[in-house]
Amino acid sequence: MLDVSLLGTGGMMPLPHRWLTSLMLRYNGKSILIDCGEGTQIALREKGWSPKPIDIICFTHYHADHISGLPGMLLTMGNAERTEPLLLIGPKGLIRAVNALRVIAPELPFEIQYQEITEAEQEFSFDGFRIKAFKVSHSVLCYGYSMMVDRGGRFDKERALEQQIPLKLWNRLQKGEIIEQDGRTYTPDMVLGEKRKGLKVTYCTDTRPVDTITANALGSDLLILEGMYGEPDKLVKARENKHMTMFEAARIAKAAQVPELWLTHYSPSLIRPEEYMGDVRKIFPGAVAAKDGRTVELNFEEE
Repeated sequence: MLDVSLLGTGGMMPLPHRWLTSLMLRYNGKSILIDCGEGTQIALREKGWSPKPIDIICFTHYHADHISGLPGMLLTMGNAERTEPLLLIGPKGLIRAVNALRVIAPELPFEIQYQEITEAEQEFSFDGFRIKAFKVSHSVLCYGYSMMVDRGGRFDKERALEQQIPLKLWNRLQKGEIIEQDGRTYTPDMVLGEKRKGLKVTYCTDTRPVDTITANALGSDLLILEGMYGEPDKLVKARENKHMTMFEAARIAKAAQVPELWLTHYSPSLIRPEEYMGDVRKIFPGAVAAKDGRTVELNFEEE
């Protein structure tokens, strides 16, 4: 089960009932935050979720509407007596950007670890899931992210018995462990069938449409893209400022063949995004004009 909550949907500046950009994902006791705009803490409180157990914060880029909420978030974590390390992932310049913000949050009771993205596409592996960063096209260095939860093959008891694998090793092999015992090596593929479909969420804001977004969105159960503008006369502005319209996001979702698209990161001028959804859904019927707090629980396919 993967919980996904779009905490803030605003771009540039917060509005009443619209906080700045942030997305929270929760899987198997781990919490991952992507971006931390102004108001993220309040959005978390409104959701009923705590900032203390956040394990990883990923940043798409370092414009204020994506990172300005970080100092307060760090202080709140510290006041909650957090002691576990916090991992930050982001484009080149991560340490410099965070240290500048930490002038107002200098003392914390936990360690901050840094992982700067150095490649156009880079993957980070954790216990039970992976995070992939991919470069997009904005006015500054910017990345989108996919979170992937892999699912191994089903345990095959008959194969285990045929190969005379000791019963006491079955559980360890199911968990992916390679075991050497009595001069023999046992590997997970000896007892597991073909890998099954996992879960995947792809998130991308602040960019022009580029092929890398479509390529990385393939196979996603949920695609979250910026819909900065809905007004037809704002296409020129979107191109100039390296942003994306709701209609361009819908075309990407269609090309990637995803089941659902959430639009986010609206311009302050876009007060009622739903007014444009009729035309957006003509391009991609599974599009949603997301609001702050929109949440979904993704589950593995039943067999």
